[in-house]
Parts: sequence; structure tokens; C-alpha cells
Amino acid sequence: AVVSTQSTGTRFLFDWVMSAITVVLGSQWGDEGKGKIVDLLAEKVNIVARCQGGNNAGHTVVVGDTHYDFHLLPSGIVYDNIECVIGNGVVVHIPSLFEEMDKNTAKGLTGIENRLLISDRAHIVTDAHQTVDGANEKASGSLGTTKKGIGPTYSSKMKRNNLRMVDLLGDEGALKAKLTKLLSEFAQAYPGESFDVETQWDRLRGYLERVRPMIKDSVLFMHQAIASGKNILVEGANATMLDIDFGTYPYVTSSNCTVGGVCTGLGIPPSKINEVIGVVKAYTTRVGAGTFPTELTDEIGKALGDIGHEYGVTTGRRRRCGWLDLMVLRYTHMINGFTKIAVTKLDILDTFEELKVCTGYRLNGVELSSFPADHGLLERIEPVYTVIEGWKSSTIDCRTYDSLPGQAKAYIRLIEEFLGVKVCWIGVGQSRDSIIVV
Repeated sequence: AVVSTQSTGTRFLFDWVMSAITVVLGSQWGDEGKGKIVDLLAEKVNIVARCQGGNNAGHTVVVGDTHYDFHLLPSGIVYDNIECVIGNGVVVHIPSLFEEMDKNTAKGLTGIENRLLISDRAHIVTDAHQTVDGANEKASGSLGTTKKGIGPTYSSKMKRNNLRMVDLLGDEGALKAKLTKLLSEFAQAYPGESFDVETQWDRLRGYLERVRPMIKDSVLFMHQAIASGKNILVEGANATMLDIDFGTYPYVTSSNCTVGGVCTGLGIPPSKINEVIGVVKAYTTRVGAGTFPTELTDEIGKALGDIGHEYGVTTGRRRRCGWLDLMVLRYTHMINGFTKIAVTKLDILDTFEELKVCTGYRLNGVELSSFPADHGLLERIEPVYTVIEGWKSSTIDCRTYDSLPGQAKAYIRLIEEFLGVKVCWIGVGQSRDSIIVV
């Protein structure tokens, strides 16, 4: 079939071929292991794209003995035959992007700059935005942000006074004027901070020649890729419970980490999305402040953190740990419509005598049917737990579902039955081959 679209004076014709678009999203508060699932699925795709967030995200991919840490780069960049896209919904700190590229090139990745496309509509994180982020944290009390300038950049985007990637392609005088105006507004709002125009201009200008070849019309690129039948994998950053609209506000990030952010952050029509995969850590973790109904502040929580090496890729902060919360997962499934589930880090639970899984919330003796919006209510919630006997044996060498201990399979079934979604992947270790395909 031939589908035509018309614009003034121009007719574009595309022969549409079936394209598979798969979205991978975090279902908790981040750090679920999305990068590992993306790495697994990327073998069979042509394009891997980021749609939101900035370098406040952190994904780790382990290839052999090499650990690759990604913050802005899509995890698919480890494959030298894959094109990667940083979409219009992403905010980009250019010095950090090149630092990340150079660091991973030193570890053996090749041709990154030739395979990376940055949307001309993506907004730029300046050093000034990072200064403002730090000032806001000090002034308002910590929300637990990474201080990477992400929130202030999205604020500038909404105020319509920010720099975009497309500005780097035009006249340098006009670019400097926009930067000067932005810094002037920051200086008025934050008189105690330094916003030196010449310093920041020299730093930005130093990257122009290198970044310009990567800046493209990402909307057209994605549209043509879909039309030609290319397989596309979208890598969500952060996670649903950190979404600016649906997360535990105000302790959230500044972008939409849900499936809607894929459409607005890449220009992809929702009708073209085939699969939405929710990544679930076998227990729950959270970095920074904010409510956490199943948090464990005892020795069990410490053990989960120690065994699971729960330290943030981006900040190095120790993650808070707790039991798996199926009420959170039911809520995030409502929003995203997961078609498949990937459970990661099941092996971290191997040594526990018993496990608890939250299957309900109680407030003042009354069971709740949904996840409350009120942060104050959330802090008073009493989790209702289902207790499962631990399997007390290693799953690290398991490579099939049938080889898992019986209680481990019961744990997976509980997730499936509660959500009504099939678990299709189970992670039992760090390496690439330590994922069970169900």
C-alpha cells in the first residue's frame, strides 16, 4: 500500500512496510536494569532511540569483562551496526555527552559519532542550568535531584527562552545573543550565583564543529525509518514512578518517563508502537528523597543493597532498598499498558529465608484500591504483604525457566497473576548471557 501525505506545494510518497517499534520502560523508581534488556533486544533492531530525560539517567551494559556506563547515549551504541537517536524530548549537556563518548571510545567502542543522530529540536543544558539546579536544591531543601541541570532546562523549555540544537547550526552571533539573554535572566533571578557569558560562550563554541554533523531532523528520520520497515527500540530513561505527572510528586524527575513521552519525545505516532515492555527489579529501590512504602531500613534492606551493589550509576549514591511492591506495578501498568514484563536481579534474592511482596495498601485500617496522588497519604500507608518462602539456592547458572527453583517460579507467577501480564525475561546475573528467555 502507498500512503501519501501532503504539505503546501509538496507531495511525499512512502511505501509503508511493517515496522516493529518496541518500547522499554522502567516500572518502578529507576535502576531496574533497562539497559541490559535494551542490550538484549538491540541485536535484532536497526535503531535505538532515547526520548526524554538527560544525563541524570544511568544505564550499565556489561560485555565480557567491560562495563559500559551510559547517561545520554542510547545503550544500543555498543552494537556497531546500529544507528542511535537522541530525540527532541531529551535535554543535552554537550560537554557531558562528549565526555561520555570519549570514555566509551577508550573502552573499545568505535564509530560513535558516525552512528549518533541528535534531534535539531532537542534542548541544550548549559552550565548555567546546572548552577541553577544546585542553587534550587540549597534553597528549597533537597528533592534528591542529580544537580545535572535537567529540571531548570525543562523549565527554560517551558518558558520558551532556551537554546535548542538547531540554534547551533545558525549564525554564531545570534547564538551568543540567545545565550547572553538566558544568562542575564538567570543572573537576575539568582544574584548570588556567577553566570559569566564569555566563559560559557567559549565552552559552548568549542564544541560546535564536533557536534554540528550529528544534528539532524529526527522527526523526518524516524518517519522514514518507520516507512521503510526498520525495527526501532525506544529506551526509556528514569522510570514511571519518577514521571513528572504520574510519579510521587514532587519527588520526581522533570520529564514524562511513561509511554506518552515516547510519542512526544520522538514524534512517533502511538498507533505505530507494537510492544511496551515493563522492566521490573525483583525487589524495589529508590535513590534520593520521596515516599517508598516498602522500604526496609533494617538489616534486610542493608543486605539487599550490599548483595545487589545498589549504588547509582549517575551519582554513586547508595540506593534505598525494599520489598517488591505490586501495587506500584499495577499502577504503572495502568499508565503504560505493558505487553510484556522483564524481571531483573532475581538472583539477589537467592539467600533469603523468606520474601515479602506487597499486594495491597491499607490506610487507617481501610484497604486502598489504587495508588494515591497525595504524598502525605503515601507516607502513612501500611503495606499489606504476601509472604513467600525463599528458595535458598543459587539461580545464577540457570538458563531456562524450568531450571529455576520451584519457589523462584512461584515468585514469578505471583507477579504475572497480579498484573495479568506475562514475564518473558528473567535476569539472574550481570553478564549478557544471564537472562532467561521464557
